[in-house]
Parts: sequence; structure tokens; C-alpha cells
Amino acid sequence: MKTLMTSAALAALALGAALPAAADWAPNRPLEFVVASGAGGGTDNFARTIQSIIVKSDDLGQPIVVLNKGAGSGAEAFLYAKQNKADPNKLIFGTNNVYLLPHVAKLAYKVEDLQPVAALALDEFLVWVKADAPYKTVMDLVEDAKANPGKIPFGGSQSKDTDETLVALIEQTTGADFKYVPFNGGGEVGVQLAGGHVAANVNNPNENLGQWQAGAVRPLCVFSKQRMAKSEPIHDGMGWGDIPTCMEQGLQIESYQMPRTVWVPADVPAEAVAFYEAELKKVSEAPEWKDYLKKTSQSAAFLAGDELNGFIKDSEAKTVGVFEKQGWASN
Repeated sequence: MKTLMTSAALAALALGAALPAAADWAPNRPLEFVVASGAGGGTDNFARTIQSIIVKSDDLGQPIVVLNKGAGSGAEAFLYAKQNKADPNKLIFGTNNVYLLPHVAKLAYKVEDLQPVAALALDEFLVWVKADAPYKTVMDLVEDAKANPGKIPFGGSQSKDTDETLVALIEQTTGADFKYVPFNGGGEVGVQLAGGHVAANVNNPNENLGQWQAGAVRPLCVFSKQRMAKSEPIHDGMGWGDIPTCMEQGLQIESYQMPRTVWVPADVPAEAVAFYEAELKKVSEAPEWKDYLKKTSQSAAFLAGDELNGFIKDSEAKTVGVFEKQGWASN
């Protein structure tokens, strides 16, 4: 019996040593999920889906409140993180805007005022037009913008953010000249396209899904190395996997993807970051998350630690190159 007890004790000690630092920390008051966009857009849906999965699992034992702070292309949320330095009960939900915005505007925060926890998905981008638009391919749209420089309105979410960066990349690649029109979020951009107030947008699948289902808009192409996964028909017998890549239609941009990211304020203890990383990893493996990715046609990805830092560094370098050609760089 003594031998068995000693073995059990040793096993317990070994297990305790193997547990991550996250086991030493847990939230002790309500959490805030701070969303760097308006309600209804892709980042808002991203945060609320994670909220729903965590609340259902009851892992945290604390309520979660979602706050939308989308002003200034999301800078409002990142400034809020700076103002709440070292507070481990606030998670910030954004995209690549966290680390790109300071390159195009002099803001009251720096990327060092936040620290990344994880990315859980990569957004695909599509060129969308109104259902009755004359364009059959993306190059038809491009040629129209060449023939009518500065007159074809191209809608997007925010200024000098992910959408406008992609529109600028299209212009730099093809010589087209669009009239970029910014709105507060992808949901609003989808409504504006369906109403005919802009000629096109580059919304991700989730942000234009409802309008496509209703037959108000249609996709021309996707900025991906390969077509998206097959799906049930969305409208008129066409599903996500039936959409050509932009390269297939002659637009020489192989891929363009945006990470859905979660951050905490700077100086949050390492054990709290580890706790949230582990919790978000569990979210990424939940059936509800897989359903969400399928419905929104986002690409599954879980990035954390060195892998996430490497992705951010590479993404930042490539995008800043577009900024510099546009004359947007603030430095």
C-alpha cells in the first residue's frame, strides 16, 4: 500500500509540473469582449460566436459583455486597451487593423500597447457586384474603372484599412482607378451594394451572404490560391466552391487574407495570456466553431505564440509596401 501511495503521489506531482501556467490564473470578475468594429460586421460576429461558445461551456464562471468600439477604423478599441493597461479582464477583438493602423495615421496608441493572444480564422475576400451589374468577370469591372477613372464607386469598410488596402492593390496591379467609398463596417457595405449606391465591394463571405441569398448581389471572384470549399447552393444553384479565383479571371493577385485576432492590453500577466490562449484553442476545436467557419466560409487557422508573431511580421511588411506606394504611410 505504501508503494502504491508513493507512486500516486509522484504521479500527481508530475502532473502538476506538466500543467500550463494558465492553471494558476482564472478571471475573477466579468469579462469585456471589446470589438474593433460596429455591430453586424465580421469582427462583431467573430467575437459574439466565441462569446456564445465560452458561455455555453461555462469554463470561465464569469459573465461576458460585448462592447462595440469601432470608431476610427477600430482605433477606439485599441486606445481603450491602452487606457486599461495590465487589465486581464478585457479581450480585444480585431483583425490586422491592430498593427496596420499606426502605419497610416498618427494615433494615440501604439501596437506595443497590446499583446496578441491568438488568431482563430483567416477571412477570404471576394469581389462582389450588384446582381444586375453588367460585369461578368472582375476584369470587366477593372476595364470599366480604366475607361472611367475615379468614377466607379467601390465600397469598403473603413478608410486605409483592409478593404481599401485591397482596392489599392487591385489598382496598383491593373492600373484601374476606382472611387473608394468608406463605411462603418462590412454589414453596412453589403447593404449599400445591394441598394446600388456603390458598384462593388470586397466583403468577406459572411458580410454579403444575406444579400447573395436574396439575389441582390453576386460574387465575381475570390482572392485565394484555390477555390473555396464546396458548399450547398447559396443562390441560383451556385455555392462557395463555384466562385472562380481572381487569378482564373486574369487579375494577378494570388491571395489576400485577413486574420481574425484576439489581443489583451500590454503588461497583462503571462499566466493570463496562457489561460486565454488555451481557452481559445478549445473554442477552435468546438463543433460550434467549425459550424461557424462553414457558414462564413472562413479558413480554419489557429495561430499563437511564435507562429502568430511570425504571421503578423510578414503580413505587416507586405501591407506596408502597399501603403508606401499609395502615399499613406504616416512615418
